[in-house]
Amino acid sequence: MVLQLRDWARAMKRDVYVVWLCGRDPRVPRRAKILALLTAGYALSPIDLIPDFIPILGMLDDLILVPLGLWLTLRSIPAPLLIELREKAQAGNAPSRAGRIAAAAIIVVWILFMVGVAVLGIRLWARGRGPRLR
Repeated sequence: MVLQLRDWARAMKRDVYVVWLCGRDPRVPRRAKILALLTAGYALSPIDLIPDFIPILGMLDDLILVPLGLWLTLRSIPAPLLIELREKAQAGNAPSRAGRIAAAAIIVVWILFMVGVAVLGIRLWARGRGPRLR
């Protein structure tokens, strides 16, 4: 079973690079390209949307979102092109700046989320629905 998990992890690592290549290939349809870049960016990012220290949820995002994104992306790529990109992935190494770009994107998402929550809180407070301070 450990060997199967190791093989699955290697296949996932290869497929993340394949998906990254799909996102940069002009022959890939636009929707698949966007999904590919989002999936590869999230998988390569050192920052998660749900931090790993949050019990259960922190690890579930990696165990569910990445494989689901890979599956959806790989299904949306034409088979001959996918075979070609898998061969290309076998020969190359994953890009190093992809993780930094994805980390920056996730930081922006978190900042936008926090700003949205702050704006919502301020609006509720101004309408008298916020907590009362005495």
